[in-house]
Amino acid sequence: MPFNVERPVILGIVGDSASGKTTLSDGIANILGPEKVLTIRTDDYHRYDRAERAENGISALDPRGNYMDILERHIHDLREGRPILKPTYSHDTGTLGRPVYVEPREYIIMEGLLGYSTRAMRDAYDLKFYLEPEESLRLEWKVRRDCAKRGYTKEEVMKSLEKRRSHSVDFIRPQRVFADVVVGFYRPEDTPEETGARLNVRYTLRSTLPHPDMTPVLEAGASKGLRLELSRDTDGKPVDVLDILGEVVNEQAKSMEDLLWSLIPEARHLHENVGRFADNENNLTMSHPLALSQLLTTYHMVKAPLGHHAV
Repeated sequence: MPFNVERPVILGIVGDSASGKTTLSDGIANILGPEKVLTIRTDDYHRYDRAERAENGISALDPRGNYMDILERHIHDLREGRPILKPTYSHDTGTLGRPVYVEPREYIIMEGLLGYSTRAMRDAYDLKFYLEPEESLRLEWKVRRDCAKRGYTKEEVMKSLEKRRSHSVDFIRPQRVFADVVVGFYRPEDTPEETGARLNVRYTLRSTLPHPDMTPVLEAGASKGLRLELSRDTDGKPVDVLDILGEVVNEQAKSMEDLLWSLIPEARHLHENVGRFADNENNLTMSHPLALSQLLTTYHMVKAPLGHHAV
């Protein structure tokens, strides 16, 4: 293997279409160093191209529309340090391409729609994150992305969303229960039009992972946009819920970011790019809640080789 660890650390990021998976995974790769991170987009495992899906009515959210057995095998091959011949799919053209030879790296991010669909896949991850932004926010993100980057019209996107609504319920959302951390961006009550830097974010932190002690920062910032409380998850089990409000003051956010940086000194790469995203005008913008999401996820990836992960 091309690195001095027993095996790669594998992070799963699962969520519905346009839930922010790529933004989160790209930020993590920047923190760890792109040369150390292999990101696999599981959309590459689509069984049908865009035209075929339109004809047969099987959406990309349906496991039947994907090579789940190959994806499952490839996750385990990478975990064992073996290279794979990965299929490819182009969102720009909606077509399937030639496979590419891929070797594992120290850290592997598997991001996509159906990464926790089988027990065998779930067992291969060290860390499992699930993204569930407020639904109206996700829909707005999807329309913007698909029109700007994938050549769809707004009418086509809305039609597709309606057709796929039941598939989200049947195939995507049930995977939430398997995540160690659930991340949900949501709009502030006083600015319902917000879609970017001032969004709030809520982390549902399950006991399957030991989370960093952020008590000193949280106590100092209780009235400044940070709060942590014990709550009940959708299944009734106790969880810690961390809320970071978009209005968090820069000083307090920086204190929390510095705390996380101090816990992962191995990962000081491209520090200035953390929390950056393209806004509505395609300008690079800073979001403290996004930065903290990327840093919290990276913390767990760095600590996983030390045994700080779910068993």
